[in-house]
Amino acid sequence: MCSRSLGSSARSKLVGRRFERLDWVEETASTNSDLLSRARRGEPDGAVLVAEHQTAGRGTKGRTWQDEPSAQLMISVLVRPEDRAPAHAGRLTMAWAVATVEAVAALCPARLGIKWPNDLVDPATDRKVAGVLAESVLSARGVEAVVVGMGMNVNGGVPHELAERAVALSALAGGTVDRTALAAGLLVRFEEVLRLGGAELAEAYRRHSATIGRAVRVEWADRERSGDAVDVDDDGHLIVRFGEEQVSLASGDVVHLRPA
Repeated sequence: MCSRSLGSSARSKLVGRRFERLDWVEETASTNSDLLSRARRGEPDGAVLVAEHQTAGRGTKGRTWQDEPSAQLMISVLVRPEDRAPAHAGRLTMAWAVATVEAVAALCPARLGIKWPNDLVDPATDRKVAGVLAESVLSARGVEAVVVGMGMNVNGGVPHELAERAVALSALAGGTVDRTALAAGLLVRFEEVLRLGGAELAEAYRRHSATIGRAVRVEWADRERSGDAVDVDDDGHLIVRFGEEQVSLASGDVVHLRPA
């Protein structure tokens, strides 16, 4: 159910902006799934959906995202890109990650890093704060729409058994974080970052990367390799050096390796 009181302060900061059409609901199955359905029905660019609780939240590779009601920020946005090339979805994910890091830094005393390809982490410990998932609506003409979604542990929501791998933003900030202010700041910054050219966006992504310069293990369904992450290109591909071989990766799970 959508309540006008939920997210009202965020909406007031978005009037006249690209992402001003913000719906903030008590509960839904998945904000990404909802916006994908709306996109297929012709919903225009700029729709935003936030939920206090998701009953079927999704992460990458079909993983589930479990939340604690009202402790996290579950948010999805619908973008209809002018560039219909499939690679554009990857650049939107890069833009969202950059916007999130910068919106957090502007709001509270916490600093996040981007763990390739789609996680936001505490760069000091590699513990996960948020995950980003981009999904596209395709047609014969190319990408019709992209829905970028994020689940962020803002004021709790980290199960005890995941405490070594995940952390809430409030723990890094030293106190409660205003979720509506964060949502508004993120959407404003996302609109601004989307205006950057490809090279500018990639440079911003590199500045906030928690992966570049790290020893990593790349895991695929049938194999894994260890090497050094040396760069991210303008399309968001991770450049990894495996011995004498340098490889551009469009996909794969990356594990940051600690020095021996």
